[in-house]
Amino acid sequence: MTAIELGNVRKTFRVKGGLLGADRHVVAVDDVSFAVPTGGVLGIVGESGCGKSTLARLILGLLQPDRGSIAVEGQRVAAMDRRARARLIQPVFQDPFASLNPMTRVRDIVAMPLKAQGNFGAADVRRRVDEMLARVGLSAEMGRRLPAELSGGQRQRVAIARALVLRPRIVVCDEPTSALDVSVQAQILNLLAELRRELGLTYLFISHNLAVVEHVASEVAVMYLGRFVERAPTERLFGEPEHPYTRALLASVLTPEPGLGVPDVGLGDTLPDPANIPAGCRFHPRCPIAEPRCAVESPPLKARPGGGVECLLV
Repeated sequence: MTAIELGNVRKTFRVKGGLLGADRHVVAVDDVSFAVPTGGVLGIVGESGCGKSTLARLILGLLQPDRGSIAVEGQRVAAMDRRARARLIQPVFQDPFASLNPMTRVRDIVAMPLKAQGNFGAADVRRRVDEMLARVGLSAEMGRRLPAELSGGQRQRVAIARALVLRPRIVVCDEPTSALDVSVQAQILNLLAELRRELGLTYLFISHNLAVVEHVASEVAVMYLGRFVERAPTERLFGEPEHPYTRALLASVLTPEPGLGVPDVGLGDTLPDPANIPAGCRFHPRCPIAEPRCAVESPPLKARPGGGVECLLV
């Protein structure tokens, strides 16, 4: 079965303050199509600003696409109300402290999605909260604390418990470990893997950190200026990358630290501008093997086992 399915999804934003004050249109997601099987983990990697987080918000129903279709568990996201979406798909975001109400105790934070549904009794809420706190490794005593009284790793466990308390089928993890120390990252990744096995979850996993993605994902998509330029099973992509951009990413050290901007991928200092996407292959101005035709011809998607690659030269 298919857990997540996108067809030709496009999303643009109007940004003020361009040349002579004119509006500019930023293409965040550009004609993206893919499917994730039930129980799979699709990792999405790429530089800051490539459209990864916008794509996550589209799938969660927090943004509406300009065109294209998005379905989760066979249901169109646009046709579902907020409560129905919450029962199927939930997010775990980058900064656990920013995503938790500092004035609300942990138990009440985890209970919020249940109470928002409006059809859970008090005893059922208590039982589910107790069960989920135990699953993520938090004691009943920690449930009485405020977020500021917890470590970063404990706060992320709270965020995971809140995401799973409704027993959704799909979790969108947007940089879920990037704000944590390396040792704590490993604990959270192991917890996410354990929960996926136990609960039969499907993950969309977004990260700058290629080592993390290689560890957790069953397949990986490489995103550049709003498009998937390569997608393949994890072992194939890391072992036999085809697209020049994928090879540049794998040759770099991508940092998971927030606020550091675009990592050094060895392609010069000129950063891609999503409001001014080049003609032809959008990667050609930075590509170390580009030919003249790359500036005028758009690369077709070339099918590969379990995915594909967009490049004229491979």
